[in-house]
Amino acid sequence: MFPRLLFQSFSRQRRRKLLAGLAVMLGTAIVTAMIAVQVDIGDKVNRELRSLGANILVTPAEDTLDVEIGGVNLKPASEGAFLAESELPKLKQIFWAHNIVGFSPMLNAEAAIAGLHERVPVIGTYFAKELQTKYGPVVTGVRTTHPWWKVQGEWPGDERREILLGERLAKKLGRNGPGYTYFNNRETKIAGILSTGGPEDDAVIVPLAMAQELIGRPGAVRRLYVSALTKPEDAFARRDPKSMSPEMLERWSCTPYANSIAYQIAEAIPNVNAEQIRQVAQNEGALLSKISGLMLLVTLGALLAAVLAVSAAMATTLFERRREIGLMKSLGAGSGSVATLFLSEAAVLGVAGGLLGFGVGAVMAKRIGMAIFQSEVPFQPILMPYVFLLALGVTLAGSAGSIRRAMKIDPAVVLRGDAA
Repeated sequence: MFPRLLFQSFSRQRRRKLLAGLAVMLGTAIVTAMIAVQVDIGDKVNRELRSLGANILVTPAEDTLDVEIGGVNLKPASEGAFLAESELPKLKQIFWAHNIVGFSPMLNAEAAIAGLHERVPVIGTYFAKELQTKYGPVVTGVRTTHPWWKVQGEWPGDERREILLGERLAKKLGRNGPGYTYFNNRETKIAGILSTGGPEDDAVIVPLAMAQELIGRPGAVRRLYVSALTKPEDAFARRDPKSMSPEMLERWSCTPYANSIAYQIAEAIPNVNAEQIRQVAQNEGALLSKISGLMLLVTLGALLAAVLAVSAAMATTLFERRREIGLMKSLGAGSGSVATLFLSEAAVLGVAGGLLGFGVGAVMAKRIGMAIFQSEVPFQPILMPYVFLLALGVTLAGSAGSIRRAMKIDPAVVLRGDAA
């Protein structure tokens, strides 16, 4: 008898039940999409933020040492110490080697160039240099770590005597494209004109080996920029590793914070100071926080809309079926039986809407990933039971008011035709 009543309820009110089910489906679809994106958004935003450049800076440890006696700083007035270029492949041997997207060494110098009386600043670096590491070759350089560098012409080869002219320097020299010039009293090819919006626009950018030759220091590196995939900084990330217990230090080291990766770099390469470039890490955390807050608001709005839609549909259903409910009660059905009937209807709507909503939400998540991050959001089967529970919660919350009113219906009043 009960299944028959349930079936007739859906067959006689197909349009109203369809609208309620559609509301549940849309609500759960949005929730599924938002949760799926939220689970995966950390890595995707992290990859997008790598377009902002390196997030870890490595410098010689001596640069951070200040020697003062009687308030007088006795640190030598020089260019400072240097890193050893031969140590750089060790970056791809640390625990978080796969998180290191790329790195680019920098070395400053000065040289003469035809067309100017004064010497010009020179920056030596890797462009896209292949290095041999313990685990095979890797290609790295500013083309990876400094993606905002734009070149009109071609990138120089790391093994060739070719240079880039900064945009502002090129204008001083009357250059507007590739060609040849005398650089450091030798004919040199200008591969292209570099535009960065920074101090590089006033400099000559050369392969690292050329800058080492200019200052007479083979294998020297002044500073190293590292671009790594990291977890957004939180309070635990900012803890001092020296104050941690061995268990806490292990957990900290096994989390890809910029600080923990920098800590491992400092352990792998002797006599260096590695630290995160805080502006990039802080921007990442702030951006993720804002995106998460926005997604939470969208999710709550979708759920509220679904609850209101179900509530309106169930209230209309109750109004149309009040005589039926009165007849059921007059024939001996208790308030519990009436509540069970409405709860069962809500459960069917929740399961059906949740199932369809989960499928639609998974498709939406993939589309969102492709539209914003150009990569799919992976399917998360583990979300299915949670989405079903959420769909049931939405239908039950929307039906609660109608069920309470149905339990209070007086059969004598309804069957007599008076207002219920």
